[in-house]
Amino acid sequence: MIRFASFLHIFLLSLLVGAFAKPAAQPNIVFVLADDLGWSELGCYGNRFHETPHLDRLAKEGMRFTQAYAAAPVCSPYRAALLTGQSPARLGLTDYLRPDASNGLPPEQDTLPELLKQNGYATGMVGKWHLTGYKYHGAEVELRPKDHGFDWNVGSEVKSVGNGANTWPYVFRTQPVRWIDLGKNRLGETEYLTDRLNLEAVDFIARNKDRPFFLYLSHYAPHTILNGRAELVEKYRKKHPPGESTREKCYLCQDAGLRKGDPGNHWAAHHNPHLAAMLQSIDEGIGLIAAKLGELGLAENTILIFTSDNGGETNVTSNAPLRGGKSQLYEGGIRVPLIVRWPARIKGQGVSDIPTMNTDFYPTLLGAAGIRTAPDQILDGVSMQPTWENPSVRPEREFLAWHYPLDKPHFLGGVSAGAIRLDHWKLIEKFRSGEDQLFHLGHDPSESKNVASQNPETVALLKKKLAAWRTDVGAKIPDP
Repeated sequence: MIRFASFLHIFLLSLLVGAFAKPAAQPNIVFVLADDLGWSELGCYGNRFHETPHLDRLAKEGMRFTQAYAAAPVCSPYRAALLTGQSPARLGLTDYLRPDASNGLPPEQDTLPELLKQNGYATGMVGKWHLTGYKYHGAEVELRPKDHGFDWNVGSEVKSVGNGANTWPYVFRTQPVRWIDLGKNRLGETEYLTDRLNLEAVDFIARNKDRPFFLYLSHYAPHTILNGRAELVEKYRKKHPPGESTREKCYLCQDAGLRKGDPGNHWAAHHNPHLAAMLQSIDEGIGLIAAKLGELGLAENTILIFTSDNGGETNVTSNAPLRGGKSQLYEGGIRVPLIVRWPARIKGQGVSDIPTMNTDFYPTLLGAAGIRTAPDQILDGVSMQPTWENPSVRPEREFLAWHYPLDKPHFLGGVSAGAIRLDHWKLIEKFRSGEDQLFHLGHDPSESKNVASQNPETVALLKKKLAAWRTDVGAKIPDP
């Protein structure tokens, strides 16, 4: 009897202690986003030309997703979906924002950094924003990262991007201003932009080591015009001869006093030395971030994510074995690399083939931080934390869908279309021509054979679900 009473006393005491125990510390979050990096560019995804040892190690220490998707095949919609957990169609932001646009991400949106900030997180952003137009180009409204919940921000653009001016002083040709908000260099007169952004990211981590933090490191690399660090470019030229150029004119080559054409290989169609160099600079930053987290004792409870905003541009790379690239709803345009490391909750060596979309980061990261959203808040993403912890667990979701209406074809080949993926079936519905394309990704991941005519019932079912989804999210249907 005494022995039972003693056991009961210990049991009740343990319950009492558990009830008042300090909850698990909120995880730090580091989200690293590459720009236009294709699914097959990393060593851990099978690439044998590019060298990405730090990202490959990250994959071994965490989980690598083989079927991660961007919510759109271009820049701005991805970024809006990431910060809100809503589909671009629901947000009404389905194409990249032009420099003079005044329809950026509305400030009334409850963004991921805002909710994290309200719950004790330090929030910082480094790099590309592209969720606004710019006053420099005549936009009536310009919304900056600090308007959406970031306490601190550096290295963001003040005008249109993608001109290849990736070295200090960040001025393209004869333009009168530098296109980025960096007033001084920190790495000398040959400062390279990706290196500078990496430095700012590491410094943010060090400054905020004593509180939970959310860092969004948004690289401009490897968006064209490709322009890598000179010594790295030369390294990759020696490693493999660059492919034929896809451009007859190269502004950067002209400004360097080189002969006509593209002798600098900025537009090499394959084995592009600038692409490889830019990716190595990104990879070096991952190494610096991982090292700083380890040095400060923060690695165990830090969620470190690496991914891309859409597929690679097919004029400077191939997304093979996937079809197409940036601006297209084929797999090469919307399937992206994704690596997640969180030692406290994710076992190493994980690989998951469960489909996920970047709208899922919002509920997943808030859930990991123990933050609840408002009951009436609409989310299109779902929490992937159970899958992070067990790569075979499927979230409760019937399908993934895309809405990409265009007034005219994209200059990289994309057309006005919508798409839906249900299990292994994927339908692409082209709005202008009315053509339906059906692929079975399990048998044909390269989308080489349109089997719509052989499967009319499947086409009808998917079109019905896609139409209902468009109605649900309030998607604007283009006028044919």
